Amino acid sequence: MEEILSLKNSFLEDSKSVNSLADLQQLKVKYLGKKGLVTSKLKTLSSIPPELRPASGKAVNEVKVYIEEEIKRKESLLKQEEHKRRILSEAIDITLPGKFTPFGREHPINKILSEITDIFVSMGFAVEEGPEVELDYYNFEALNIPKNHPARDMQDTFYISDEVVLRTHTSPVQVRVMERKNPPLKVIAPGKVYRCDADISHTPMFHQVEGFMVDTDIAFSDLKGVLESFIHSIVGIETPIRFRPSFFPFTEPSAEIDIGCIFCSGEGCRVCKTTGWLEILGAGMINPKVFEMVGYDTDVYSGFAFGMGVERIAMLKYSIDDIRIFFENDMRFLKQF
Repeated sequence: MEEILSLKNSFLEDSKSVNSLADLQQLKVKYLGKKGLVTSKLKTLSSIPPELRPASGKAVNEVKVYIEEEIKRKESLLKQEEHKRRILSEAIDITLPGKFTPFGREHPINKILSEITDIFVSMGFAVEEGPEVELDYYNFEALNIPKNHPARDMQDTFYISDEVVLRTHTSPVQVRVMERKNPPLKVIAPGKVYRCDADISHTPMFHQVEGFMVDTDIAFSDLKGVLESFIHSIVGIETPIRFRPSFFPFTEPSAEIDIGCIFCSGEGCRVCKTTGWLEILGAGMINPKVFEMVGYDTDVYSGFAFGMGVERIAMLKYSIDDIRIFFENDMRFLKQF
């Protein structure tokens, strides 16, 4: 019995030096393992006198149960302490100020482009796109601008080769759509275009929206109705509008559309050159020559087309007098939108 009591005291002394789960595992093996002290003591019960075995067996089992319970309790405490240490070592100090990442904003050009697109889509127009690197045929010839035609001087073109250009307008999309689809058609073609020009009102890359409608019995009055509805939606219902005769090789008759100057309310200023009017887009009835290039019967079909510069509309709407500001990426400017 003294040896059994000594075994319990020995365990209590050894447990004082246990500071980790690894130490606890070694202690468990020492006392409860196959060759452990308690296990060995149980094996020796058969060698003691029979009259002492019950009491000795009971005493050894009590020590075994006590040691098992103490090991479980110690294991639970050690796991809690380890969990606390891990939390402390992995903790994030939420009292520190966070790193601020500024939110992006929609670029004013994209904002106006989306607004233009939404207006025409609400009128039933479909949106089409085409390549920015375009064949000379689609960019010029199919639009009734043959080689050496003086109208080509109106568009300072970037030539990749004699037959490949950076498109100077989105009008080639009109031809490509008409080649693969039959009327009726109501289409707009927004996108980037390129011209070799740069000053306060021109950049080498800018954005245009081409639009056209083809069906039987399309008249100039249809064009006027669509554009007046668009202009009133984009710049206000009270804005005066006028149509001026003009020339474009791919439309006949052609017109420039002006709006009353939004800077001086039509009284005349430096921006409108004292005329009281600002040009906003060009339009006209599609030239029969264009229909012939795509195989449409000119005796059956008619249509109109129009085109506008997105930057120009943004400049008018936001009262900006230098187009280059749009592409300088100055956050002080862009944050205003």
